[in-house]
Amino acid sequence: MEEMEEELKCPVCGSFYREPIILPCSHNLCQACARNILVQTPESESPQSRRASGSGVSDYDYLDLDKMSLYSEADSGYGSYGGFASAPTTPCQKSPNGVRVFPPAMPPPPTHLSPALAPVPRNSCITCPQCHRSLILDDRGLRGFPKNRVLEGVIDRYQQSKAAALKCQLCEKVPKEATVMCEQCDVFYCDPCRLRCHPPRGPLAKHRLVPPAQGRVSRRLSPRKVSTCTDHELENHSMYCVQCKMPVCYQCLEEGKHSSHEVKALGAMWKLHKSQLSQALNGLSDRAKEAKEFLVQLRNMVQQIQENSVEFEACLVAQCDALIDALNRRKAQLLARVNKEHEHKLKVVRDQISHCTVKLRQTTGLMEYCLEVIKENDPSGFLQISDALIRRVHLTEDQWGKGTLTPRMTTDFDLSLDNSPLLQSIHQLDFVQVKVPATPILQLEECCTHNNSATLSWKQPPLSTVPAEGYILELDDGNGGQFREVYVGKETMCTVDGLHFNSTYNARVKAFNKTGVSPYSKTLVLQTSEVAWFAFDPGSAHSDIIFSNDNLTVTCSSYDDRVVLGKTGFSKGVHYWELTIDRYDNHPDPAFGVARMDVMKDVMLGKDDKAWAMYVDNNRSWFMHNNSHTNRTEGGITKGATIGVLLDLNRKTLTFFINDEQQGPIAFENVEGLFFPAVSLNRNVQVTLHTGLPVPDFYSSRASIA
Repeated sequence: MEEMEEELKCPVCGSFYREPIILPCSHNLCQACARNILVQTPESESPQSRRASGSGVSDYDYLDLDKMSLYSEADSGYGSYGGFASAPTTPCQKSPNGVRVFPPAMPPPPTHLSPALAPVPRNSCITCPQCHRSLILDDRGLRGFPKNRVLEGVIDRYQQSKAAALKCQLCEKVPKEATVMCEQCDVFYCDPCRLRCHPPRGPLAKHRLVPPAQGRVSRRLSPRKVSTCTDHELENHSMYCVQCKMPVCYQCLEEGKHSSHEVKALGAMWKLHKSQLSQALNGLSDRAKEAKEFLVQLRNMVQQIQENSVEFEACLVAQCDALIDALNRRKAQLLARVNKEHEHKLKVVRDQISHCTVKLRQTTGLMEYCLEVIKENDPSGFLQISDALIRRVHLTEDQWGKGTLTPRMTTDFDLSLDNSPLLQSIHQLDFVQVKVPATPILQLEECCTHNNSATLSWKQPPLSTVPAEGYILELDDGNGGQFREVYVGKETMCTVDGLHFNSTYNARVKAFNKTGVSPYSKTLVLQTSEVAWFAFDPGSAHSDIIFSNDNLTVTCSSYDDRVVLGKTGFSKGVHYWELTIDRYDNHPDPAFGVARMDVMKDVMLGKDDKAWAMYVDNNRSWFMHNNSHTNRTEGGITKGATIGVLLDLNRKTLTFFINDEQQGPIAFENVEGLFFPAVSLNRNVQVTLHTGLPVPDFYSSRASIA
């Protein structure tokens, strides 16, 4: 019951209601709090001045909020009269419940009465602190408002049901445990509040203070106050005014403003309104139950979000670590290439240094030898070796001139790391949609079957954030076999035609996007019609066919035979329909049977290989298929005759009846595939189609014996 506590607290003082009164807006106020927020209005707006001026307004007419603003929507916290220069501006306070409270424009005159019973100043106005609707009080003042005895009783029961220790009712912040209760004031006090607010002197010294537990018992045993009429305070309510929607006394009916109103017994209306409130509570209870389940779902979502977040963060860290590892591996490979190039350059340069060093040492030795030879003074000896030395010097000089003094390797590394694509990829690294769509939900209220067609509708879950690019609808074969795709596309509704009659199908749907497909939805069981209801099809009929009676009756405008088909095709099961002869002139030969969709429409039924028919005149009948006439049988038709067509696709037979009697033997056997009911006629014949018929009893019994 703790959730109810806010309903039991005054919006002004924030405490439990004490002597609550009901405002015309249906909100409640403590009587003392109502007196505290009264505001005096100018004389020109008083009820007396209005009545004197002839304006027909009631005592509780609301003021025009465009002319009077008793509260401010700004954050300044002040309210004022916007339309009266004589009214003082008074500060706007806030109650413990967060609503704005308006103090009186002037202090009330001193009186020996209690605050709740003191007279209200003339021309007073009160504004509901919850809905901010304003009204001017009449001469009765606050006594004109009915007292909410029911609310008082609920508060008493609520306080009695509190198992915890009784709390002080006057503590400003955290209520302390009450130590006494004043029976006269009907207030629980802690010691500090008792000393401050209820000193044992003056008139308060005569009040009787009792322990809180005893005070609770006395409250429980105190008699419930009887609700009295606000216009006649000595009279109890005895009737209920239907027009004013309020309890009234018998004097109100005799001499008051309710004398001409419709009234009902108080007890009867009490029971009626209790019943209405109970019914309204049933709906609200369902909403509350749904809200509780929704809160459980949200709390589960919080837990699931936390778990998914941890899992996703771990996955993200693992992916980034994998990228870092790959980058480090590539870094090591590139560094190995740089080191290889470094070693190669050093080897080439060092080999050239070694080669040049050897050559330079040889050259230097040759030069020193030549200088020593030049120092010799023996001409003949010099000339003997000079030519050879000159050739060696020139040869050595030539060897130094063939690129020997050019470095074989540059100092620069001819490698440049192209990291711009990788940096761009890193900058573009982001989350992409890699999840499959959520499982679609079949909307059961929109799924249905009609004859041998099924309409299915589905939607994505409300909280799904993964878009679906399309859907795949699957049905089984009606015999519990494997599922097969019957629709692939973006639509969320599909009608599947051409199903078997009297069959049970299982349907399911899944969504897909570029990432993959979702799980299947829950399987929906669909039951097709046991018997077929159909009419003739104007869309596929010959243009000379004339339709009426919602396409159940047909005739023709031509003397030649014209073909019309039924709207429904059959491929499985046993089906029976009848046609009655509405008009039969000049002994024509109408034909009845079944046909493929592409049957010829401008010749008699059965002339081609797409139709299986019986044509009949007033004396006899024949079976015809592919222009082959067989099984002439006596017995014809007249106006009012009934032709029956029985298509048994389980036994693959076609049988005809005239006036409930089988006409000839089984007309055709080994018929299988998709067939449509068909008729051919001319202008001398008019027939009416009857569908949704059960298989004749005699045929059912004969089929069961067979």
